[in-house]
Amino acid sequence: VQLQASGGGSVQPGGSLRLSCVVSGGILGDYVWAWFRQAPGKGRETISCMKSKRDWTYYADSVKGRFTISRDNAKNSIYLQMNGLKPEDTGVYYCAAVIEGGYGCYGVTYDYWGRGTLVTVSS
Repeated sequence: VQLQASGGGSVQPGGSLRLSCVVSGGILGDYVWAWFRQAPGKGRETISCMKSKRDWTYYADSVKGRFTISRDNAKNSIYLQMNGLKPEDTGVYYCAAVIEGGYGCYGVTYDYWGRGTLVTVSS
């Protein structure tokens, strides 16, 4: 499966962006999906993830209430709607996938990764 992330950019604090991850070579329902963020000088962290088959989602505490992960089966795409952006949301965002194996979506090893898309939140 191949993933192509896009939608990053520069935005002022309080603004919004929607990241997209177009999937090819796989069916959304067969995989677990996640968005990761790597802030400057920091390690990569899980921002949000979802299990397609059970419609179960996870959000990091830092983004709860502001970010929403979703999917569009018809477009074979995963999205991350980001509202109320803060400077600390700055970083490179990656979409990732792993075959659904009956486990959760947080803390698992993801096998497929898209190229990152840069989000910069600054006034």
